[in-house]
Amino acid sequence: MGAPRRSELPTSEQFAVWRSYIQTVEILRARVQAKLHTDSRLSEGDYKVLLELSDAEGKSLRSSELAARMEWERSRVSGQLGRMEKRGLIRREPCVDDARGSHVTLTEEGARTFRASTIPHLQAVKTYFVDAFTDEQLARIDQTTAALRAHLDLPPLPGPAE
Repeated sequence: MGAPRRSELPTSEQFAVWRSYIQTVEILRARVQAKLHTDSRLSEGDYKVLLELSDAEGKSLRSSELAARMEWERSRVSGQLGRMEKRGLIRREPCVDDARGSHVTLTEEGARTFRASTIPHLQAVKTYFVDAFTDEQLARIDQTTAALRAHLDLPPLPGPAE
């Protein structure tokens, strides 16, 4: 296997766009995560699990389905769920039809904690992301995100681009 052809690599300008994008997104996520933790004592992982369970029918999912929805490895989900279960945010129960699996269910404490975190989290998203753009710029970001998701063979997300 030889060296990649030049056309298979990004140009220096394309790489600069990539690098700027990734660095900015990482800083944005860190700021939103820090605000979420300060306001609600939830980690980003906690919030993602609570969001998925809140959206799920019966507020419950198989742990494997939760992992797939979050695009996390099962071991990562297992560790996250263990920490959340100790805090009373979720409960795990064995699957009746599969001894290897478990159902993860949102508890009342988890639902209360999630509801309490929602407004501060949305305020952080508005402050750090939405307020930086005009409506037209947000529409272009939505279109760009839809194109990137399609390129990565990811399903479209509900929202304006639909």
